[in-house]
Formats: sequence, structure tokens, C-alpha cells
Amino acid sequence: QVELVDSGGGSVQAGGSLRLSCAASGYPFRGRCMGWFRQTPGKGREAVATIYSDGGLTRYADSVKGRFTISQDEAKNTVSLQMTGLKPEDAGWSHCAADPFRPVSRCDLSPADFSSWGRGTQVTVSS
Repeated sequence: QVELVDSGGGSVQAGGSLRLSCAASGYPFRGRCMGWFRQTPGKGREAVATIYSDGGLTRYADSVKGRFTISQDEAKNTVSLQMTGLKPEDAGWSHCAADPFRPVSRCDLSPADFSSWGRGTQVTVSS
């Protein structure tokens, strides 16, 4: 059974930092895509960043480039998102996601490519 447990959300001032973590289990970690997506009432579900487990190639939304870093720990089957320089527009319900059943050679930013989702963790940024 595929399971993603995401955590690390919280409330910070603009310009602050948060680190989100996602623990994955129930599927082969190697050769798979994982990512973080943000859900907001105004914009719906948007990709923030993705990472390919075999080699660690990453993709970022233009809005977070230079501020966010996605990384992985293969030994622990975890993926993290380090967020710095947070802005109010970064706020939302952040979900860890994975494409656990489809081995691929690269990861893109389309939510349709991800079939398993964590419960999510709330990110709030105040000004």
C-alpha cells in the first residue's frame, strides 16, 4: 500500500523559512518521481517542485526558483522542500505527491503525472 506522510508546515512571517518533509513507503523509490504541490482557492493545484529519484534531477515552478530547494534522502525514502524567502503567495495547503507505479526517466511539473498524494500540510505566510 502506497503511503505518503507529509509534514513540516506552519506559520511564518514573510521572508522566513520552512522545511517540508515527505516520508514515502509501499513502492520502489528508485526510478520514480516525487514532488510538492500547492493547493489554493484562487489558483487550484499548482506544482512547486519535482525530483527524480535516480540522479536527483529537479524541476521548479518559475515563481519559486532561487528560493526553494527540493532534495531527497534515498536511505530514508524521504523528500524535503526547503523554502526560504517565503512570500504570502507561497501560502496554501502543500501536498507531497508521487508517481509510484510508472518508472520514468524524468519528472515534469504536471499534477496529472502524480497518482499518490499525502494528506498535506498547511503553510501560512503573514506580512
